[in-house]
Amino acid sequence: MAALVAAARAADCPYEVALVASDKPDAAGLVHAAGQGIATFAHSPRGIPKAEYEAAIDGALREAGVETIALAGYMRLLSGDFVARWRDRIVNIHPSLLPAYKGLDTHARAIAAGDREAGCSVHVVTEELDAGSVLAQARVPILPDDTADSLAARVLVEEHRLYPQTLAEYVTRRPRCST
Repeated sequence: MAALVAAARAADCPYEVALVASDKPDAAGLVHAAGQGIATFAHSPRGIPKAEYEAAIDGALREAGVETIALAGYMRLLSGDFVARWRDRIVNIHPSLLPAYKGLDTHARAIAAGDREAGCSVHVVTEELDAGSVLAQARVPILPDDTADSLAARVLVEEHRLYPQTLAEYVTRRPRCST
């Protein structure tokens, strides 16, 4: 999220960050965004139906004039209804070379499989987990002494480079809609 916010400050960036939302009211990203003068929204899903929780997020996004949702560190599965309302307007960064290693523990799984490289993928979000069209990928070698943590740190550097660039390209070529 911080990399997207930083990139949005460039004069030639085709997107702006209109809202930073989180399911964790104490998320550090909310403090960072507020410090940058960006509107924030936090709503915990605990104890409420998923549809009610997603309706609150949907309302906040629409009120802020959001056209494209860029998930960054958001670790909840969105319902099919939510994804359908925002079809082709949600992108995500995932720490693997999709379609390999969907879901969690991607770095440990790549190392355990004996892969020679890992990386990250920016993809369009669909109803199926980590299955949307891949927009871009960045690769890093898996070193002989890598742990999941050391590999994750190198992949994160690439995520911070790849995501803002790919989001800028996506919003530039994606048709505008009136919903």
